[in-house]
Amino acid sequence: MTNSVSSKLKSLGVKVGARDVTPQPAEKEKRLNRYAIENVMSGRVVANDDGACFVVENFFDGEYAHGRTPVHASFTLNAMARWARDERIATCARECLVFLDTETTGLAGGTGTLPFMIGVGRFKGDQFRVAQFFMRDPADEAALLTALSEWLAPCDTLVTFNGKAFDMPLVAARYTLHRRTMPLARTAHLDLLPLARRLWRDRLASRALGSLEQHILGASRTQQDVSGWMIPTMYFDYLRSGDARSMRGIFYHNAMDILAMAALLAHVAQMLDDPLNVAMQHPMDYVSVAKLYEEWGEHDLAARAYERGLSAELPPASYRDASQRLSYLQRKRGQHERALAIWHEAITHGELYAYVALAKYYEHRTRDYAQAERMTLDAIKIVSSESFPSQERRKLLPDLQRRLERIWHKQSASASR
Repeated sequence: MTNSVSSKLKSLGVKVGARDVTPQPAEKEKRLNRYAIENVMSGRVVANDDGACFVVENFFDGEYAHGRTPVHASFTLNAMARWARDERIATCARECLVFLDTETTGLAGGTGTLPFMIGVGRFKGDQFRVAQFFMRDPADEAALLTALSEWLAPCDTLVTFNGKAFDMPLVAARYTLHRRTMPLARTAHLDLLPLARRLWRDRLASRALGSLEQHILGASRTQQDVSGWMIPTMYFDYLRSGDARSMRGIFYHNAMDILAMAALLAHVAQMLDDPLNVAMQHPMDYVSVAKLYEEWGEHDLAARAYERGLSAELPPASYRDASQRLSYLQRKRGQHERALAIWHEAITHGELYAYVALAKYYEHRTRDYAQAERMTLDAIKIVSSESFPSQERRKLLPDLQRRLERIWHKQSASASR
């Protein structure tokens, strides 16, 4: 335990190591024992050469679904490995995945933050097992780390949500402090947060795990849940009072986070495995997946995913983005007629980019200067309207005017031949 954690505990009147507390009167001692963590939660004390910690385990069978998504849903990890740029993930057996989430004494991270609960989950046969390693007081830390290492031994790939930035540096620091080898130091690491941001940044205001759990997985938590920002204070209150009843909410919160990660992995893996044969929840999801496949160079699949999204009703900004991307992709693939059709459809929606694209097409490809002139004049009209952003107008209007003058010059030269 670092000096900063020790100082924080001492400032709150907390004595590190329950064995050193001042003896309590019989009645008070009896009450504290009744509300000790061993009597509040259904778990067990795990002892080893470094002491003991408290562990709660729960098992979820093959029928368990977190919201709409069965945790045991069938999926491969090929696309996930591609996203993470780690081929080891693609060949990882399901039973070698481990999901990890911590509850800590602070939300800022750093070496002065203590992970007092480390929750982990993994598949075992037809069950999904969740184990939560808990420090009854900070003196349990070495024993907790030893017990956790043993539990993690079969695991090859770590799955977290914001774990690369928060959980794993924190856990690694605690192992280093105790001069232990970090058990997951060389395993593949799949952090779901960056991928969630990529997939749903245009559809959801928040890509926090709780938001995804509600809006993507369709799962709701009970009133037993507690807000993450409350958890550090609740733990310090528990250390000071010895009353573990409030810890029930933290155990619930942590277990739900692990289950949400397992369900989210299944959902996203299915989306990316075969996007054209998975029922997407929203047409914007097709567009998000199409962007990924376009980035990966899978242009045929990307184009079909864009088309699937555009076949439904998209919000205006998403329609503009998808149609523009698809049209340029088709042009890049030499599918000029398909690109032309997209642009003509887009101008019925008043999309400026399509007028400009058609002006370029008619000027340079077909040398139809009359059509090029008409498209450029329509574009100038849109940009010159009062509703068009003035900053964008100042940037775009000169280019459009130069284009128009060049087209007029080409028209004159063509007519004089």
